[in-house]
Amino acid sequence: MKLIIQIPCFNEAGALPITLKELPREVTGFSSVEWLVINDGSTDNTEETARKNGVDHIVSFTNNQGLARAFLAGLDTAVKLGADVIVNTDADNQYMAADIPALVAPILAGRADVVIGARPINGIESFSLAKKMLQKIGSFVVRFVSKTSIPDAPSGFRAMTREAAMRFNVFNDYTYTLETIIQAGQKNIAITSVPVRVNSSLRPSRLVKSVPSYIRKSLVTIIRIFIVYKAFRFFMSLGLTLLCLGLIGGIRYLYFYFSGDSAGHIQSLILASILLGVGFQTMLTAFLADLLAVNRRLMEDVQYRVKKMEFSKESDRSS
Repeated sequence: MKLIIQIPCFNEAGALPITLKELPREVTGFSSVEWLVINDGSTDNTEETARKNGVDHIVSFTNNQGLARAFLAGLDTAVKLGADVIVNTDADNQYMAADIPALVAPILAGRADVVIGARPINGIESFSLAKKMLQKIGSFVVRFVSKTSIPDAPSGFRAMTREAAMRFNVFNDYTYTLETIIQAGQKNIAITSVPVRVNSSLRPSRLVKSVPSYIRKSLVTIIRIFIVYKAFRFFMSLGLTLLCLGLIGGIRYLYFYFSGDSAGHIQSLILASILLGVGFQTMLTAFLADLLAVNRRLMEDVQYRVKKMEFSKESDRSS
């Protein structure tokens, strides 16, 4: 059994040695433990620092691709290298590496294919009140959409089997954390969480450049999740709402019309017509979105099968 610990990095030359110093080289249940760094277009000497500190594998991008793409590139590389289990952690040493055995325990026990490390959000002093609230809102939305019970969806400290890693796709360039949990729920991938500890912050978060920016990006991410993964419900709910408002306006006009006082209420008729038309079109969009969702699931299944054949051939050649 091979465990690969992957670390997406962007200009992490300062923090990376501290993170790597804490990573284990032996974990119970695995015959080998290897480290993988994804250098996401760093402009400092992150890659050189990784090599000096004993990193086994390095993937480098010429330009910064974003956290989500770095995460996926790491998964693909780890699977190609023959990883049976992959652990993802942050380069800023936010998560305690000593909790990796607890993180992979449900996988080794055969109880899960994906395990999320749940942080003590309320006890993290470096998190502002706004960030704590958005973390909780984001986790609630993910639980609702994915029908899972993950308490800390934005956590990047997670473990997964190679089979689970090959099934993930991320459409959001901002972060991978929420989408992968939703996909696990929708694809019936066994997912659970375990409590983990955190270290003191080494630097400000790269994802949270400012509170207003974090709020804006988080809200956009949450809304996009609803549109992409609950497309039929989203558009149908919106269409029915507009249709009901249009009916109310139409009934109001008819009331005044049969009362002989419709002359001053023509605006209600115009507004009702617009709302009814837009509502009906939005409901049609719901059915089209549902068809697109079905097509996406079929394409993802094809992609998974292609990856499985490709990585199996590479494993055979390397052996």
